[in-house]
Amino acid sequence: MHAILQAGAPQPLVSAKASLAGLGREGLRAALAGVGVPDKQLNMRLGQLWSWIYVRGATDFNDMSDVSKELRATLASAYCLDRPEIVTEQASVDGTRKWLLRLPIRGHEARAPEIETVYIPEADRGTLCISSQVGCTLTCSFCHTGTQRLVRNLEASEVVGQVLLARDRIGDWPAAAPPRDGAPLPAIERKITNVVLMGMGEPLYNFASVRDAMAVVADGDGLAISKRRITLSTSGVVPEIPRWGEEAGTMLAISLHAVRDELRDKLVPINRKYPITELMAACRAYPGLSNARRITFEYVMLKGVNDSLADAKALVKLLAGIPAKINLIPFNPWPGTAHECSDWEQIERFAEIVNRAGYASPVRTPRGRDIMAACGQLRSESAKLSARERKVAQGAA
Repeated sequence: MHAILQAGAPQPLVSAKASLAGLGREGLRAALAGVGVPDKQLNMRLGQLWSWIYVRGATDFNDMSDVSKELRATLASAYCLDRPEIVTEQASVDGTRKWLLRLPIRGHEARAPEIETVYIPEADRGTLCISSQVGCTLTCSFCHTGTQRLVRNLEASEVVGQVLLARDRIGDWPAAAPPRDGAPLPAIERKITNVVLMGMGEPLYNFASVRDAMAVVADGDGLAISKRRITLSTSGVVPEIPRWGEEAGTMLAISLHAVRDELRDKLVPINRKYPITELMAACRAYPGLSNARRITFEYVMLKGVNDSLADAKALVKLLAGIPAKINLIPFNPWPGTAHECSDWEQIERFAEIVNRAGYASPVRTPRGRDIMAACGQLRSESAKLSARERKVAQGAA
Protein backbone atom coordinates (compact mmCIF):
# COMPACT_ATOMS: atom_id res chain seq x y z
CA MET A 1 0.00 0.00 0.00
CA HIS A 2 1.09 3.56 -0.60
CA ALA A 3 1.39 6.02 2.24
CA ILE A 4 0.19 9.57 2.72
CA LEU A 5 3.19 11.09 4.43
CA GLN A 6 1.84 14.56 5.09
CA ALA A 7 -1.52 16.23 4.74
CA GLY A 8 -3.23 19.42 5.69
CA ALA A 9 -6.69 20.93 5.44
CA PRO A 10 -7.16 22.72 2.09
CA GLN A 11 -7.01 26.36 3.15
CA PRO A 12 -5.96 29.24 0.88
CA LEU A 13 -2.35 30.27 1.12
CA VAL A 14 -2.08 34.02 1.57
CA SER A 15 1.40 35.34 2.24
CA ALA A 16 2.10 38.98 2.96
CA LYS A 17 5.63 38.51 1.68
CA ALA A 18 6.80 37.47 -1.78
CA SER A 19 9.21 34.55 -1.91
CA LEU A 20 12.63 35.03 -3.46
CA ALA A 21 13.01 31.26 -3.91
CA GLY A 22 12.58 30.51 -7.60
CA LEU A 23 13.46 33.95 -8.98
CA GLY A 24 16.04 34.38 -11.70
CA ARG A 25 19.04 36.68 -11.49
CA GLU A 26 17.19 39.75 -12.68
CA GLY A 27 14.38 39.15 -10.21
CA LEU A 28 16.81 38.80 -7.32
CA ARG A 29 18.72 41.87 -8.46
CA ALA A 30 15.50 43.90 -8.50
CA ALA A 31 14.60 42.63 -5.02
CA LEU A 32 17.98 43.66 -3.65
CA ALA A 33 17.78 47.06 -5.26
CA GLY A 34 14.26 47.42 -3.90
CA VAL A 35 15.47 47.08 -0.29
CA GLY A 36 18.19 49.66 -0.80
CA VAL A 37 21.32 47.67 -1.67
CA PRO A 38 23.69 50.18 -3.36
CA ASP A 39 24.44 49.67 -7.06
CA LYS A 40 28.12 48.99 -6.37
CA GLN A 41 27.19 46.11 -4.06
CA LEU A 42 24.50 44.53 -6.21
CA ASN A 43 26.67 42.00 -8.03
CA MET A 44 28.29 40.79 -4.81
CA ARG A 45 25.01 40.53 -2.91
CA LEU A 46 23.33 38.84 -5.87
CA GLY A 47 26.08 36.21 -5.94
CA GLN A 48 25.68 35.57 -2.22
CA LEU A 49 21.90 35.27 -2.42
CA TRP A 50 22.04 33.06 -5.50
CA SER A 51 24.47 30.66 -3.84
CA TRP A 52 22.45 30.38 -0.65
CA ILE A 53 19.19 29.74 -2.49
CA TYR A 54 20.33 27.53 -5.37
CA VAL A 55 23.52 25.85 -4.14
CA ARG A 56 22.81 25.36 -0.44
CA GLY A 57 19.02 25.42 -0.44
CA ALA A 58 18.59 28.03 2.30
CA THR A 59 15.07 28.48 3.62
CA ASP A 60 15.90 31.13 6.24
CA PHE A 61 17.75 34.41 5.70
CA ASN A 62 19.40 33.95 9.10
CA ASP A 63 21.38 31.02 7.69
CA MET A 64 23.19 33.30 5.26
CA SER A 65 26.31 33.68 7.35
CA ASP A 66 28.31 35.78 4.86
CA VAL A 67 25.50 38.33 4.50
CA SER A 68 25.44 41.17 6.99
CA LYS A 69 22.94 40.92 9.85
CA GLU A 70 21.44 44.24 8.78
CA LEU A 71 20.76 43.06 5.23
CA ARG A 72 19.45 39.69 6.47
CA ALA A 73 16.95 41.51 8.68
CA THR A 74 15.96 43.85 5.86
CA LEU A 75 15.38 40.96 3.47
CA ALA A 76 13.41 39.01 6.08
CA SER A 77 11.15 41.98 6.72
CA ALA A 78 10.25 42.29 3.03
CA TYR A 79 10.54 38.78 1.61
CA CYS A 80 10.55 35.08 2.47
CA LEU A 81 12.13 31.95 1.00
CA ASP A 82 8.96 29.86 1.01
CA ARG A 83 8.40 26.95 -1.36
CA PRO A 84 4.96 25.86 -2.57
CA GLU A 85 2.88 24.56 0.33
CA ILE A 86 2.51 20.78 0.62
CA VAL A 87 -1.11 19.65 0.85
CA THR A 88 -0.34 15.94 0.64
CA GLU A 89 2.84 13.95 0.10
CA GLN A 90 2.49 10.34 -0.99
CA ALA A 91 5.03 7.56 -1.50
CA SER A 92 4.35 4.64 -3.82
CA VAL A 93 5.37 1.07 -3.20
CA ASP A 94 7.96 1.56 -5.96
CA GLY A 95 9.49 4.66 -4.36
CA THR A 96 7.75 7.21 -6.56
CA ARG A 97 6.70 10.31 -4.61
CA LYS A 98 3.88 12.67 -5.45
CA TRP A 99 3.25 16.06 -3.93
CA LEU A 100 -0.02 17.95 -4.15
CA LEU A 101 1.15 21.54 -3.84
CA ARG A 102 -0.80 24.70 -3.08
CA LEU A 103 0.28 27.97 -4.68
CA PRO A 104 -0.32 31.55 -3.55
CA ILE A 105 -3.50 33.26 -4.65
CA ARG A 106 -2.93 35.58 -7.62
CA GLY A 107 -5.16 38.39 -8.79
CA HIS A 108 -8.85 37.64 -8.42
CA GLU A 109 -8.56 33.91 -7.66
CA ALA A 110 -11.18 32.80 -5.16
CA ARG A 111 -9.04 29.98 -3.77
CA ALA A 112 -5.43 28.93 -3.84
CA PRO A 113 -4.71 26.78 -6.92
CA GLU A 114 -3.05 23.39 -6.66
CA ILE A 115 -0.64 21.41 -8.84
CA GLU A 116 1.05 18.03 -8.67
CA THR A 117 4.75 17.19 -8.89
CA VAL A 118 6.22 13.68 -9.11
CA TYR A 119 9.67 12.28 -8.30
CA ILE A 120 10.71 8.96 -9.85
CA PRO A 121 13.85 7.32 -8.41
CA GLU A 122 15.85 4.71 -10.32
CA ALA A 123 19.19 3.07 -9.56
CA ASP A 124 21.26 5.50 -11.61
CA ARG A 125 19.05 8.57 -11.85
CA GLY A 126 16.24 10.53 -10.29
CA THR A 127 13.66 12.19 -12.52
CA LEU A 128 11.46 15.06 -11.39
CA CYS A 129 8.25 15.57 -13.37
CA ILE A 130 7.03 19.14 -12.96
CA SER A 131 3.92 21.07 -13.95
CA SER A 132 3.68 24.27 -15.99
CA GLN A 133 -0.03 25.11 -15.65
CA VAL A 134 -2.83 24.63 -13.16
CA GLY A 135 -5.06 22.36 -15.21
CA CYS A 136 -4.87 22.10 -19.00
CA THR A 137 -6.73 23.25 -22.11
CA LEU A 138 -5.92 20.32 -24.38
CA THR A 139 -8.49 17.68 -23.30
CA CYS A 140 -6.48 14.72 -24.59
CA SER A 141 -8.87 11.79 -24.25
CA PHE A 142 -6.43 9.46 -22.44
CA CYS A 143 -5.11 12.04 -19.95
CA HIS A 144 -6.65 12.69 -16.53
CA THR A 145 -5.17 16.21 -16.36
CA GLY A 146 -7.20 17.11 -19.44
CA THR A 147 -10.41 16.65 -17.45
CA GLN A 148 -9.46 19.59 -15.21
CA ARG A 149 -10.11 23.03 -16.65
CA LEU A 150 -7.24 25.47 -17.01
CA VAL A 151 -7.01 27.79 -14.01
CA ARG A 152 -3.86 29.72 -14.86
CA ASN A 153 -0.25 29.55 -16.00
CA LEU A 154 2.46 29.12 -13.42
CA GLU A 155 4.93 31.90 -12.89
CA ALA A 156 8.59 31.06 -13.53
CA SER A 157 9.32 31.09 -9.80
CA GLU A 158 6.51 28.58 -9.21
CA VAL A 159 8.01 26.23 -11.79
CA VAL A 160 11.44 26.48 -10.15
CA GLY A 161 9.83 26.21 -6.72
CA GLN A 162 8.79 22.63 -7.50
CA VAL A 163 12.46 21.70 -7.96
CA LEU A 164 13.45 23.40 -4.70
CA LEU A 165 10.63 21.70 -2.81
CA ALA A 166 11.56 18.28 -4.14
CA ARG A 167 15.23 18.79 -3.23
CA ASP A 168 14.14 19.77 0.27
CA ARG A 169 11.97 16.70 0.72
CA ILE A 170 14.47 14.10 -0.52
CA GLY A 171 17.54 15.68 1.06
CA ASP A 172 19.24 16.65 -2.20
CA TRP A 173 21.20 19.63 -0.89
CA PRO A 174 24.86 19.44 0.21
CA ALA A 175 25.15 17.91 3.69
CA ALA A 176 21.37 17.43 3.90
CA ALA A 177 20.08 14.47 5.89
CA PRO A 178 18.18 11.79 3.93
CA PRO A 179 14.40 11.65 4.38
CA ARG A 180 13.14 9.60 7.29
CA ASP A 181 10.36 7.74 5.48
CA GLY A 182 12.67 5.06 4.10
CA ALA A 183 11.45 5.29 0.50
CA PRO A 184 14.23 4.28 -1.93
CA LEU A 185 16.51 6.86 -3.53
CA PRO A 186 19.15 6.54 -6.27
CA ALA A 187 22.56 5.34 -5.04
CA ILE A 188 24.26 8.42 -6.48
CA GLU A 189 25.33 11.76 -5.02
CA ARG A 190 22.66 13.88 -6.68
CA LYS A 191 19.16 12.56 -6.23
CA ILE A 192 17.54 14.72 -8.93
CA THR A 193 19.48 14.27 -12.14
CA ASN A 194 16.75 14.88 -14.71
CA VAL A 195 13.82 17.28 -15.01
CA VAL A 196 10.90 16.62 -17.36
CA LEU A 197 8.15 19.09 -18.17
CA MET A 198 5.57 16.33 -18.40
CA GLY A 199 3.32 17.23 -15.48
CA MET A 200 0.13 19.27 -15.59
CA GLY A 201 -0.35 21.61 -18.52
CA GLU A 202 1.06 22.31 -21.97
CA PRO A 203 4.41 24.03 -21.32
CA LEU A 204 4.57 25.75 -24.71
CA TYR A 205 1.36 27.59 -23.83
CA ASN A 206 3.32 29.12 -20.94
CA PHE A 207 6.43 29.70 -23.00
CA ALA A 208 8.14 32.68 -21.34
CA SER A 209 7.71 31.48 -17.75
CA VAL A 210 8.87 27.94 -18.54
CA ARG A 211 11.84 29.22 -20.55
CA ASP A 212 12.92 31.54 -17.73
CA ALA A 213 12.45 28.79 -15.15
CA MET A 214 14.59 26.34 -17.11
CA ALA A 215 17.32 28.98 -17.35
CA VAL A 216 17.43 28.99 -13.54
CA VAL A 217 17.34 25.19 -13.32
CA ALA A 218 20.17 24.84 -15.87
CA ASP A 219 22.39 27.61 -14.46
CA GLY A 220 25.81 26.06 -13.85
CA ASP A 221 26.39 28.16 -10.73
CA GLY A 222 23.19 26.99 -9.06
CA LEU A 223 20.91 24.00 -9.55
CA ALA A 224 23.13 23.01 -12.50
CA ILE A 225 20.94 20.45 -14.24
CA SER A 226 22.27 20.16 -17.79
CA LYS A 227 19.96 21.16 -20.63
CA ARG A 228 20.56 17.69 -22.02
CA ARG A 229 18.90 16.34 -18.87
CA ILE A 230 15.88 18.66 -19.17
CA THR A 231 13.09 17.52 -21.48
CA LEU A 232 10.07 19.54 -22.52
CA SER A 233 7.09 17.50 -23.66
CA THR A 234 4.57 19.15 -25.96
CA SER A 235 1.37 17.90 -27.53
CA GLY A 236 2.33 19.77 -30.66
CA VAL A 237 2.21 23.56 -30.43
CA VAL A 238 3.98 23.74 -33.77
CA PRO A 239 4.87 27.47 -33.99
CA GLU A 240 6.63 27.40 -30.61
CA ILE A 241 8.74 24.28 -31.20
CA PRO A 242 11.59 25.96 -33.17
CA ARG A 243 11.48 28.96 -30.87
CA TRP A 244 11.90 26.67 -27.86
CA GLY A 245 14.93 25.05 -29.44
CA GLU A 246 16.50 28.43 -30.17
CA GLU A 247 15.75 30.14 -26.85
CA ALA A 248 15.86 27.24 -24.36
CA GLY A 249 17.79 24.47 -26.10
CA THR A 250 16.59 21.57 -23.97
CA MET A 251 15.70 18.11 -25.15
CA LEU A 252 12.29 17.75 -26.79
CA ALA A 253 9.55 15.14 -26.46
CA ILE A 254 6.44 14.96 -28.63
CA SER A 255 3.22 13.56 -27.21
CA LEU A 256 2.27 11.80 -30.45
CA HIS A 257 0.02 8.76 -29.74
CA ALA A 258 -1.33 8.33 -33.27
CA VAL A 259 -0.02 8.19 -36.83
CA ARG A 260 -3.19 9.29 -38.66
CA ASP A 261 -4.81 12.70 -38.42
CA GLU A 262 -8.34 11.32 -38.05
CA LEU A 263 -7.32 9.36 -34.92
CA ARG A 264 -4.97 11.98 -33.48
CA ASP A 265 -7.74 14.60 -33.87
CA LYS A 266 -9.68 12.55 -31.30
CA LEU A 267 -6.85 11.55 -28.98
CA VAL A 268 -4.92 14.85 -29.06
CA PRO A 269 -7.37 17.55 -30.21
CA ILE A 270 -4.66 20.17 -30.84
CA ASN A 271 -3.94 18.08 -33.95
CA ARG A 272 -6.96 19.74 -35.58
CA LYS A 273 -5.02 23.00 -35.50
CA TYR A 274 -1.54 21.60 -36.14
CA PRO A 275 -1.84 18.32 -38.07
CA ILE A 276 0.79 15.60 -38.17
CA THR A 277 2.51 16.80 -41.35
CA GLU A 278 3.15 20.24 -39.82
CA LEU A 279 4.28 18.67 -36.54
CA MET A 280 6.79 16.40 -38.28
CA ALA A 281 8.17 19.34 -40.29
CA ALA A 282 8.75 21.28 -37.05
CA CYS A 283 10.50 18.27 -35.53
CA ARG A 284 12.81 17.84 -38.52
CA ALA A 285 13.77 21.52 -38.22
CA TYR A 286 14.31 21.47 -34.44
CA PRO A 287 17.51 23.40 -33.66
CA GLY A 288 20.40 21.15 -32.61
CA LEU A 289 18.69 17.94 -33.70
CA SER A 290 21.24 15.14 -34.13
CA ASN A 291 21.84 11.52 -33.18
CA ALA A 292 23.22 12.82 -29.89
CA ARG A 293 20.18 15.05 -29.34
CA ARG A 294 17.27 12.91 -30.45
CA ILE A 295 13.61 13.80 -30.14
CA THR A 296 11.58 11.47 -27.96
CA PHE A 297 8.19 10.49 -29.33
CA GLU A 298 5.71 9.39 -26.67
CA TYR A 299 3.13 6.83 -27.71
CA VAL A 300 0.55 5.65 -25.19
CA MET A 301 -0.64 2.11 -25.90
CA LEU A 302 -4.46 2.01 -26.09
CA LYS A 303 -6.11 -1.36 -26.62
CA GLY A 304 -7.83 -1.62 -29.98
CA VAL A 305 -7.24 2.06 -30.72
CA ASN A 306 -3.66 2.70 -31.82
CA ASP A 307 -1.81 -0.55 -31.09
CA SER A 308 -2.10 -2.56 -34.30
CA LEU A 309 0.98 -3.81 -36.12
CA ALA A 310 -0.08 -1.62 -39.04
CA ASP A 311 0.13 1.36 -36.67
CA ALA A 312 3.66 0.29 -35.70
CA LYS A 313 4.75 0.14 -39.34
CA ALA A 314 3.14 3.50 -40.06
CA LEU A 315 4.93 5.01 -37.05
CA VAL A 316 8.30 3.86 -38.39
CA LYS A 317 7.50 5.35 -41.78
CA LEU A 318 6.28 8.62 -40.25
CA LEU A 319 9.50 9.20 -38.30
CA ALA A 320 11.88 8.25 -41.12
CA GLY A 321 14.89 10.57 -41.15
CA ILE A 322 14.28 12.05 -37.68
CA PRO A 323 16.88 11.16 -35.03
CA ALA A 324 14.40 9.76 -32.56
CA LYS A 325 13.63 7.55 -29.61
CA ILE A 326 10.14 6.14 -29.20
CA ASN A 327 8.72 5.71 -25.71
CA LEU A 328 5.91 3.18 -25.65
CA ILE A 329 3.75 3.97 -22.62
CA PRO A 330 1.31 1.40 -21.24
CA PHE A 331 -1.92 3.30 -20.63
CA ASN A 332 -2.36 4.21 -16.98
CA PRO A 333 -6.05 4.02 -16.03
CA TRP A 334 -7.92 6.68 -14.10
CA PRO A 335 -11.51 6.93 -12.85
CA GLY A 336 -13.99 7.47 -15.66
CA THR A 337 -11.68 6.75 -18.58
CA ALA A 338 -13.06 4.95 -21.64
CA HIS A 339 -9.67 3.49 -22.62
CA GLU A 340 -7.89 0.27 -21.71
CA CYS A 341 -4.21 -0.58 -21.77
CA SER A 342 -3.02 -2.74 -24.65
CA ASP A 343 -2.28 -6.37 -23.86
CA TRP A 344 1.36 -6.87 -22.94
CA GLU A 345 1.92 -9.34 -25.80
CA GLN A 346 0.63 -6.75 -28.26
CA ILE A 347 2.91 -4.07 -26.81
CA GLU A 348 5.87 -6.43 -27.28
CA ARG A 349 4.93 -7.15 -30.90
CA PHE A 350 4.54 -3.42 -31.54
CA ALA A 351 7.94 -2.70 -29.95
CA GLU A 352 9.61 -5.44 -32.02
CA ILE A 353 8.60 -3.75 -35.28
CA VAL A 354 9.90 -0.40 -34.06
CA ASN A 355 13.15 -1.95 -32.81
CA ARG A 356 13.77 -3.77 -36.07
CA ALA A 357 13.54 -0.42 -37.87
CA GLY A 358 16.49 0.80 -35.81
CA TYR A 359 14.71 2.92 -33.22
CA ALA A 360 15.27 2.61 -29.52
CA SER A 361 11.77 1.91 -28.24
CA PRO A 362 11.77 1.23 -24.53
CA VAL A 363 8.46 0.34 -22.95
CA ARG A 364 8.08 2.76 -20.08
CA THR A 365 7.55 0.87 -16.85
CA PRO A 366 4.49 2.33 -15.11
CA ARG A 367 5.59 4.07 -11.91
CA GLY A 368 3.43 5.35 -9.08
CA ARG A 369 0.15 3.91 -10.34
CA ASP A 370 -0.99 3.20 -6.79
CA ILE A 371 -0.83 6.91 -5.93
CA MET A 372 -2.15 8.14 -9.30
CA ALA A 373 1.31 9.51 -10.13
CA ALA A 374 1.89 7.68 -13.40
CA CYS A 375 1.95 9.27 -16.85
CA GLY A 376 -1.45 10.78 -17.68
CA GLN A 377 -2.87 10.40 -14.17
CA LEU A 378 -2.12 13.82 -12.64
CA ARG A 379 -5.07 15.96 -11.64
CA SER A 380 -4.66 18.48 -8.87
CA GLU A 381 -8.10 18.79 -7.31
CA SER A 382 -7.80 17.33 -3.84
CA ALA A 383 -11.42 16.20 -4.14
CA LYS A 384 -10.21 13.21 -6.11
CA LEU A 385 -8.86 11.57 -2.95
CA SER A 386 -11.00 8.69 -1.85
CA ALA A 387 -12.99 8.89 1.37
CA ARG A 388 -10.60 6.43 2.99
CA GLU A 389 -7.57 8.46 1.93
CA ARG A 390 -9.16 11.61 3.31
CA LYS A 391 -9.73 9.92 6.66
CA VAL A 392 -6.11 8.77 6.74
CA ALA A 393 -4.91 12.22 5.73
CA GLN A 394 -6.89 13.96 8.45
CA GLY A 395 -5.56 11.51 11.02
CA ALA A 396 -2.00 12.27 9.92
CA ALA A 397 -2.42 16.02 10.04
